[in-house]
Amino acid sequence: MTVVNVHEAKTNLSRLIEQALRGEEVVIARNGVPAVRLVQVEAGAEQKPKREPGFWAGQIKELDPDWWKPDDDLADLFEGSESFEDRDGNWLKPK
Repeated sequence: MTVVNVHEAKTNLSRLIEQALRGEEVVIARNGVPAVRLVQVEAGAEQKPKREPGFWAGQIKELDPDWWKPDDDLADLFEGSESFEDRDGNWLKPK
């Protein structure tokens, strides 16, 4: 078992990692008191699930495919048109 202080651990971290990978026990102490044990991670313990393309395929429905098209009535209001036609076909004039 190897016991090192925090300063020595920072200085020799690569060496300590190699020791832990070989199966040796490495303990890092703070003010002479053992605080942390450096150990090898078990294979497959921390792996994230692999993403699969097309997971949401067919599950999302677009309600209005023309949502991005400009609204002519609204554009006329902002552009200061003399008059415009509402949705019922009635011509309206600004006040």
